[in-house]
Amino acid sequence: MTDVVVRGGASVREHRLRNGLRVLIAERRHDPVVGVMLFYRVGSRNERAQEAGVSHFLEHMMFKGSRSFGKGEVDRLTTELGGQNNAFTGYDHTAYWFELASDRWERALDIEADRMHRLDIDEAEFDAERAVVLEELAMGEDEPWRVLERVVEESLFPRHPYGRPIIGYADTLQRMTAEDMRSYYRRFYHPGNATLVICGDVSSSAALRAARKRFASIPAGPAFEDVDPPRPPLGEPLGERRIRMSWDDGGRRLCMAWPTAAVGTHEDYVLDVVHTVLSSGRLARLHRNLVLDKGLAVMISSSNDTRVDTGVFWITAECAQGTAMEELEAAIDAEFARLADVPLTAAELKRARALMVSSEAYESEAVSDVAEHLGEYAVDADWRMALDGCERQLKVTSRQVREVVQRLLVPQRRVVGWCTPEGVQGAERPRGEAARS
Repeated sequence: MTDVVVRGGASVREHRLRNGLRVLIAERRHDPVVGVMLFYRVGSRNERAQEAGVSHFLEHMMFKGSRSFGKGEVDRLTTELGGQNNAFTGYDHTAYWFELASDRWERALDIEADRMHRLDIDEAEFDAERAVVLEELAMGEDEPWRVLERVVEESLFPRHPYGRPIIGYADTLQRMTAEDMRSYYRRFYHPGNATLVICGDVSSSAALRAARKRFASIPAGPAFEDVDPPRPPLGEPLGERRIRMSWDDGGRRLCMAWPTAAVGTHEDYVLDVVHTVLSSGRLARLHRNLVLDKGLAVMISSSNDTRVDTGVFWITAECAQGTAMEELEAAIDAEFARLADVPLTAAELKRARALMVSSEAYESEAVSDVAEHLGEYAVDADWRMALDGCERQLKVTSRQVREVVQRLLVPQRRVVGWCTPEGVQGAERPRGEAARS
């Protein structure tokens, strides 16, 4: 058992049940609310090629009935209890969450324990929900940003599962059977591959007893190392890659992406600072220089997207009317060259640190946000990283920013994707299904 004082005044304790289930209890008695989140160490990264999309599809089926809770019962009970529930699937994990008043939160444990080992993947429900997922995928084909980001990511990770959309492909989903999903469920949905986070107005000892009561008798399941499929190594890019596609509107959209580093590494924290300097707030460099001052773009943003195996640093922008695409791209290149060559000013570094501390405080207000932060770090790296209150980012220096930008965010390592109006010379429409979940 570990005892740590953490975000928002919560005291976090880690426990392990004999079947391998990790239980994180964050006791915070400010409000009579409890967030319950169950994380499984499985996402699209852990799918075989022929299973692409099964993680997200299974997330849907987790609401379609288990032995004690029939179809629609989870949502009905949550509404009756005056709470909220939802779920999400990522590259490296899948999570299910409830937020309930502190006098009724244990009902969430009943639901999660039942569908952890007694999910009913009914053939008829499977076929019906497959149609829902396929429609969701088809809707993504009508969103140019999703299509552009997908084709860029495919080029960034041509053989690794990170290059596949989380929602999968129409052909893999259409060939998938209910038994295929049951096999995937048995491999990954069990206590030995799960982290339960309970956060809010609870007694740690009572919460642990409640968790043991529901989960302790569930078998551990196979070892993760025995069922996780092999993945190709992520090699260093051999040069810049460029993509052109077209869309039936007048927008000229740009997406740049660089492979970076895994979550929780030194580079991850430095790239948080880079992202904040470039695009957090209206005074950030990219918005101030390229949108407000020069009028080259109508929008521009960045994102530091780190994952278990590696990460992606994203730039997305849309040309202003009358701006040449080459002019916008050259202006972005100039901003990165400036980051690489010229130290950040003390004022910029101070502003970035203040913004990150403010964001950290905001993300600690709701118990579900704290639970999500703890759970994601627990599954992807180490949950203690969620507790430092930006301490690692605040230690990043201007020299470290320059070093990481010079090493990782250079033209020869990136993929550049442009989406232009139909009829623009050299533009092509991408092939295949187009969606990101």
